[in-house]
Amino acid sequence: MENSLNTKVPEGPLSEKWNTYKKKAKLVSPNNRKKLEVIVVGTGLAGASAAASLAEMGYNVKSFCFQDSPRRAHSVAAQGGVNAAKNYKNDGDSVYRMFYDTLKGGDFRSREANTYRLAECSANLIDQATAQGVPFAREYSGYLRNRSFGGVQVSRTFYARGQTGQQLLLGSYQALMRQVNTGKVSLYARHEMLDLVLIEGKAKGIIARNLDTGNVERHGAHAVVLATGGFGKIYYLSTLAMGCNVSAIWRAHKKGAFMANPSWTQIHPTCLPQSGEYQSKLTLMSESLRNDGRIWVPKDKNETRKANDIPEEERDYYLERKYPAFGNLAPRDIASRSAKEQIDEGKGVGELKNAVYLDFSRALKEYGKDVIVERYGNLFSMYKKITDIDAYLEPMKISPAAHFSMGGLWVDYELMTTIPGLFAIGEANFSDHGANRLGANSLLQACVDGYFVLPYTLQNFLADEIKNPKTDINHPEFDKAEEAVKKQMEGFLATKGNKTAEEFHKVLGSELYDKCGLSRSQEGLEKAIESIRQLRKEFKENLIVPGDASEVNSELEKAGRVADYMEIAELMCVDALQREESCGAHFRIEYQTEEGEAKRDDAHFCYSSAWEWNKDPSTPILNKENLTFETVTPSVRSYK
Repeated sequence: MENSLNTKVPEGPLSEKWNTYKKKAKLVSPNNRKKLEVIVVGTGLAGASAAASLAEMGYNVKSFCFQDSPRRAHSVAAQGGVNAAKNYKNDGDSVYRMFYDTLKGGDFRSREANTYRLAECSANLIDQATAQGVPFAREYSGYLRNRSFGGVQVSRTFYARGQTGQQLLLGSYQALMRQVNTGKVSLYARHEMLDLVLIEGKAKGIIARNLDTGNVERHGAHAVVLATGGFGKIYYLSTLAMGCNVSAIWRAHKKGAFMANPSWTQIHPTCLPQSGEYQSKLTLMSESLRNDGRIWVPKDKNETRKANDIPEEERDYYLERKYPAFGNLAPRDIASRSAKEQIDEGKGVGELKNAVYLDFSRALKEYGKDVIVERYGNLFSMYKKITDIDAYLEPMKISPAAHFSMGGLWVDYELMTTIPGLFAIGEANFSDHGANRLGANSLLQACVDGYFVLPYTLQNFLADEIKNPKTDINHPEFDKAEEAVKKQMEGFLATKGNKTAEEFHKVLGSELYDKCGLSRSQEGLEKAIESIRQLRKEFKENLIVPGDASEVNSELEKAGRVADYMEIAELMCVDALQREESCGAHFRIEYQTEEGEAKRDDAHFCYSSAWEWNKDPSTPILNKENLTFETVTPSVRSYK
């Protein structure tokens, strides 16, 4: 079925593809836009920017989020910054350099054209955000300030202290609420999408549940946009908010949208370590800390002294030792794997010996406390609040934790899935990052997709929909979808077992982290698949959901999300098992160099896997998008 993967990448040189597309894309005239409706699910940076941009153009937009306010979307949690190739530092940056860093950072497993477009549109985003009032850090001269991030040798990350995601989200939220005020956006907060509705093969609406009343509602449109984020919360302990889930994209997948590279999940190197079994969430500490913080462990695994009492010569600054060209700014997958190596060797620090040190003593001596406070003050105060440790006086303790999904719904150059009229943007799609995302590219992709790409590509699709009337929500396909959703919820409530969805989630997350996390093996993945199937069987027979469906019921919400996790978990392991190479976040221990680095196999695995639903989680069909590199020759990825 490889012919179904038409990427729609325009002809011509890489640097001209996006301009070529924009020149030829179909348009919808202003008086016709008001006849068309678009559903946007999710109000994070991708969803809010898309909804605001489309409404500004004159389309009627319905915007959905399960939070009580769009401002609570998970983009708010991003800390360290957003990348853009403006070369303000005059240190050799360019669109091409940023494209190459992103492609190399993703271990040459992403589509060239999409990655180039990300870099190309990056400069516009900074101007857009500044115009919205995002308070980026500035030099004394008034220029916007930049810092460096992992996997690059230039400074291209724009930031607002350690709360860049929050500030960018407030910008897009204001743009969204302005359109709500004009009446062009209808906002449905506390609504969760439970299914996608297809009519004659096209995405024409969704079934959503009002989480306050329990009512199941039908919403129709001419196109549907999913901006529902990533699914790293599948590991249970992760940097993601408790509500983050896979349900919207997974249910679209079961209606025919291919799921690409689901096993590529980034484990972030700088999180607070787990402190006990009672925990349900881990806290992210921005990667920007690696600019000035040095990472180390004691050389002696039996070390019992406090960090400050261990002399310099008895410390192993292992990233500086192993990767001298990049040091503490090695890419995330490499930094996380290196930390795990040290912890596995028994050199971990802290009560559970599950962390490494992130030490600012040298930077504090070199720049003074005032400079460090200005750069990272809120991160240090957050660390103090959570751990009661003053990181100005002793090193932070950090540990790897599940973070970003590089996998997601397969999309073409237009960000459309394999279902006509269904678009996926931001972290909900798979497109720009390959097998590992470079830090500060997440906020960038979400904004670029919503502000600069989708308004062109969605319009190209909608130009042919003008002749179609408003979607009829009494169509039999809506009946069928609503019935299926209600039947599933009734099934959860009727099971009357004795194990909560949360308990199942915890077991699933632990199994995945051990066997499909920082490292994977054939034996481990095969065992995980068997365990997941058993767990799914038990879930169907032994789940307990108190309450009922006609009220606020967070346990019922959780049950639906965990049911979806149970299914995609198997696909993650199947995807990891069939990829017999190591690349980026996918480290198969059977495929590594003598020095323990990832060993890619371009001859056999230079493709994105796009999985098709086949009526059962255990029988997915593999389609391949073969990756072609016209501009760059994939090389051995070295940061030494």
